[in-house]
Amino acid sequence: MEATLPRFEAMPLDRELVRDLRSDHAGESGAVTIYRGILAVSRDEGVRRFAREHMATELRHLAFFESWLPARYRSALLPLWNASGFLLGAVAALLGPRWVYVTIDAVETFVVGHYQEQLDVLSGGDHSLLQLAEVLRGFQQDEGHHRDDAADRRGGGMTLPQKAWQALIDYGSRAGVWVARRV
Repeated sequence: MEATLPRFEAMPLDRELVRDLRSDHAGESGAVTIYRGILAVSRDEGVRRFAREHMATELRHLAFFESWLPARYRSALLPLWNASGFLLGAVAALLGPRWVYVTIDAVETFVVGHYQEQLDVLSGGDHSLLQLAEVLRGFQQDEGHHRDDAADRRGGGMTLPQKAWQALIDYGSRAGVWVARRV
């Protein structure tokens, strides 16, 4: 579907949607660096395999935005998003495998909802917007798979510190989207 999407400039995108796409690009960039942070620190082969597998998907999402979204519409704060992502992944890996899975579950839970907000807006658009919605829906499904895989690997309940970590990640994700939509 990505190959048939019209060029960015040829699409009827309003200012709010462009802002959302800027935040999507920033988020996919940050997601890649979360996995790079995990791989830089973790020596657990199961965690490393998980990170490599899911990073490959995030790299595909990022490649789409890199090729489709003109540079002038991308966040000027990409170095911050990349550093934040790397740090998040590295800290989680330092804390251990379960914390990696708690982290990815939290991040992807947020991302699935973020994509859904955009899909709700795009669902009533013209044909090219419906094509964009299909691309984003595919990305959302991938992110949902990452969330579910992380939740399965994490297992049952969470400790109070892990719940607080997830709340912090949700807050940071919301704040990051708010900033990336504007800068």
